[in-house]
Amino acid sequence: MPVSPEEKSVGRRSFIADTLSLLLFFTTTGIINERMIAGMTWEQVFHARLLGAVFMVPVARPYGLWRDWIMKRARETALSQLIWDCAALMTFQVPIYAAIIAVSGAAGAGLLSGIIGATVMMLVLGRPYGLFLNWVRRVFGLPRGGTKPMSLNN
Repeated sequence: MPVSPEEKSVGRRSFIADTLSLLLFFTTTGIINERMIAGMTWEQVFHARLLGAVFMVPVARPYGLWRDWIMKRARETALSQLIWDCAALMTFQVPIYAAIIAVSGAAGAGLLSGIIGATVMMLVLGRPYGLFLNWVRRVFGLPRGGTKPMSLNN
């Protein structure tokens, strides 16, 4: 079945919005974690951020889809949104982040503290990033994602 021009446009905008969101938000927070918590040198941070950017481009949209799928389980309450946003971010991003800093030179206690720091950061930043992602999507004329489909009973 052919894809309509509108569907192609939405797909492109979704890719760009999700990628831009991830790059902006996690380049900033990654620098803070790598330098202040993991104790990496500026050279290692620079390498990690370059490597991170290379990894973020292909995983940003899959993460957006993952988050949308996870967020369908969330209720409309602030607590439910917080819990599910944090769960989505932690389960998807921490394993990728651990690989990035390991390849960038973090080892031993530094690697472990970097992973623990990233886990804590993902738990703390899950909802702020989810809100940021929703905002960027809105700027691109997209829905916020993770909404439950309408039913006849609503």
